[in-house]
Amino acid sequence: MRRPAPLPASPEEPTPDVGSDGTSPEPRRRPLLRFGATGERDIAGRGAGAPDADAADAESPDAAGSTAAGPGVDGYSVTAVIPEEDRDAARTAVRSSEVWRAARARRKALRAEIRRFTHRSRRRRLAVWGSTGALVALVLGSVIAAYSPLFAVEKITVAGATSIDPAAVQESLSDQIGAPLALVDAARVKSALAEFPIIESYALEVRPPRELLVRVVERTPVGAIRDGDAYSVVDAAGVVLSSSAERPERAPELDITGGLASAAFHSAGLVMRSLPADLRATVTQVRATSGDDVTLTLADGKTVVWGSEKDSARKAAVLVRLIAAAPQSSTFDVSSPTVPVVG
Repeated sequence: MRRPAPLPASPEEPTPDVGSDGTSPEPRRRPLLRFGATGERDIAGRGAGAPDADAADAESPDAAGSTAAGPGVDGYSVTAVIPEEDRDAARTAVRSSEVWRAARARRKALRAEIRRFTHRSRRRRLAVWGSTGALVALVLGSVIAAYSPLFAVEKITVAGATSIDPAAVQESLSDQIGAPLALVDAARVKSALAEFPIIESYALEVRPPRELLVRVVERTPVGAIRDGDAYSVVDAAGVVLSSSAERPERAPELDITGGLASAAFHSAGLVMRSLPADLRATVTQVRATSGDDVTLTLADGKTVVWGSEKDSARKAAVLVRLIAAAPQSSTFDVSSPTVPVVG
């Protein structure tokens, strides 16, 4: 068999570096290429015939390296001899990367398990924190808006006033203009409305953004009682609403035994308040000597014997029907509403 031609030699052998001390460092061991047929050649291109310590080392069982088979060249198999230190470095690099990947996979799996087992608790926490945050934001927003100048009183409206001028009430509350709706001074409002004795009660309503509504309930006058040389218009509680030298035309005269603090006045006041508005407007005089003896005089001269204040609403309904049924009668006794008497 014909021997194959040797591989071409390297065109230029690398020159080892010379250290500062004039000595050359130990050359790095090159991997060998071992051909399986009739010859060997290392990477540097030395032929098989030349003696090579590296080849000897590679053949010995104690050689500091390992071999690896590779694809053939021109039909010959090639075996690479890898130095021991390169093999250990590669093995260490592979082992470190595998350990790092395993640790990373373990951490990812652990985090996934923690997320899976804490899913419900995290949802509950998110719901609680979300609700709390929304509530706090709502409260803070409401407080800031209520106390800001954007919601200051700009208009005062009076409702329920018939006997008094609403403009007078608005004027008395003018000091509240410009105050935030949440800071309206209730004490000052009460003091201002106390100047109007006819106001029995009131309520404040806030109408955002800038309106304050005052609902008033006026006292119901029951008549005018003579007080020396003047007449005082009073309500059922004995509160003096106004005074004048002459009796007002629409206020019935009160002839009460014992004055405003007596039981007779208490009964007469309750009787007048129980009458319908149109019937009360026709009363010209109220007489009462005791709590059980109240008598009314109507504008057309009719007399109504009322008795006590008990069952006043029922007596009023019976009286209205009796007047409609017997308009020509002059006396109506409803002291006992079940058995009224017409005379």
